[in-house]
Amino acid sequence: MAIQFIDLKAQYQALKSSIDARIHKVLDHGQYIMGPEVAELESRLVEYSGARHCITVASGTEALLIALMALDIKPGDEVITTPFTFVATAEVIALVGATPVFVDIEPDTCNIDASKIEAAITPRTRAIMPVSLYGQPADMDEINAIAARHGLPVIEDAAQSFGAEYKGEKSCKLSTIGCTSFFPSKPLGCYGDGGAIFTSDDDLARAMREIRVHGQERRYVHTRVGVGGRMDTLQCAVVLGKLERFAWEVEQRLRIGARYNELFAGKVPTVTQRPDRTSVFAQYTVFVENREQVQERLKTAGVPTAVHYPVPLHLQPAYKDQCRVHGGVPLAEQLSARVMSLPMSADLDQTAQDVIVEVVRGVMK
Repeated sequence: MAIQFIDLKAQYQALKSSIDARIHKVLDHGQYIMGPEVAELESRLVEYSGARHCITVASGTEALLIALMALDIKPGDEVITTPFTFVATAEVIALVGATPVFVDIEPDTCNIDASKIEAAITPRTRAIMPVSLYGQPADMDEINAIAARHGLPVIEDAAQSFGAEYKGEKSCKLSTIGCTSFFPSKPLGCYGDGGAIFTSDDDLARAMREIRVHGQERRYVHTRVGVGGRMDTLQCAVVLGKLERFAWEVEQRLRIGARYNELFAGKVPTVTQRPDRTSVFAQYTVFVENREQVQERLKTAGVPTAVHYPVPLHLQPAYKDQCRVHGGVPLAEQLSARVMSLPMSADLDQTAQDVIVEVVRGVMK
């Protein structure tokens, strides 16, 4: 049995007629930049998320960057976030000249530890950026409460969690701004780069729409510094095609993730899902010792794996001198050496999952 880490081919076959028709419609009308599918997708995503505004952009990274620019984060400012995430989270903070301030993570979810945020706030703090890691939102109520006490905006880096819920609200509608990614391997992905920003703040929405098109209020009138951050019409068309079964895919991810949890219970330690929220399992992640040897044995047995993420950002060469670490981050350092992700997608069938579980349990005895 050939097991795929993420089975995008099976997903395409299930949606082929819809996706192909959407793509050919764009090819026929020829509006490759800001075509009608852009506004259609934004409208559909507003309806899905419950946020008042959706601004599609060129990538999840661009979404975070535009959010920071709209909040006027600048050199000398600080943004509190987690070191246990993809580099884009810190990258955009550095790109606007601000300093990433890292606090440690929770041992069970690997999300930012909300209890450590307030002590890291200084007069230079301008925002808090939690990451909804592996598809599960962080403790957003606690984080929003801290932010409110200090008059700070919260940007949810929801690159991995579109479709997840926290206390009945959709990820991306949980804070001042929510940013997601449509990278192909994400729970809702396109066939290239793409992303979206969500907010219910009218002024921020207007600013982010202008920043997306080079800071342009209207043609050739530039009211602010911006970027070329539009999402291609073709990629919007792909996401529109995939939205047709996205609710089903989220249900499948919940079911498959729960089944992994059940089959690994008491045998293999896994990232925990809190009862007041859901995870869309952008990755299904377990904790292992001697990771390289375990991965090699699983590879030999035909089970692909990946590591998200092997080096915390404060130890990355580009960032170790450009960040501030508050109070130490021992859990981020320890868990980065132990996490390992297993095959996960809405199209993972039960037979393949049984094989994966059997092999993993055997290797980790």
